[in-house]
Amino acid sequence: MNYQWFQDINNLSVSHPVLDSFMIFLSQKALYLYALVLLVLWFTNDSYKRLAIYSGITGILGLIANYIITLFYYEPRPFVSHHVHLLFKHAADASFPSDHTTGAFALSFAVFLSRKKLGSAMLAVAALTGLSRVWTGQHYPFDVAGSIVVAGIISILVYLLSPVFDPFVNVILRKYNQVQSTVKHAIWSK
Repeated sequence: MNYQWFQDINNLSVSHPVLDSFMIFLSQKALYLYALVLLVLWFTNDSYKRLAIYSGITGILGLIANYIITLFYYEPRPFVSHHVHLLFKHAADASFPSDHTTGAFALSFAVFLSRKKLGSAMLAVAALTGLSRVWTGQHYPFDVAGSIVVAGIISILVYLLSPVFDPFVNVILRKYNQVQSTVKHAIWSK
């Protein structure tokens, strides 16, 4: 069933050049869009800085969880096991779960838990990112589904354990504000 769904999606590629280009862009560059969103959040206000830090923590922990999963379960990528429409080359590492999809959903869920509108927009891009990973021949649908589960679990855990992370987040914010104040003072003193 997983391979059949993969074929159903992947076979749509190569006959729609504009859509293929969009899917390649999402598949390869969506995480840069997320980095840009976090950067904008960082330079908005302290509340959004906290959100950016928590999103970063969630993304990192999601990728660590993926790595741990690959130590116990290895699924070859679709292009290793089958003839597929591969729209760009990729290392033949573990297919399950998808790091790109986990990262996109982890960051999106983290934002969604406290900022519903922005988080919803990010989740829509995350869903397209997951679809693009199948469309371009990089992952099976279950790889994407597994990534969503990993990202969801990690996001909820980080959200629930935020009191544990708060001291770490407070140190980061305090150090950043000290550096920013010192730089401003140095600039205005000249």
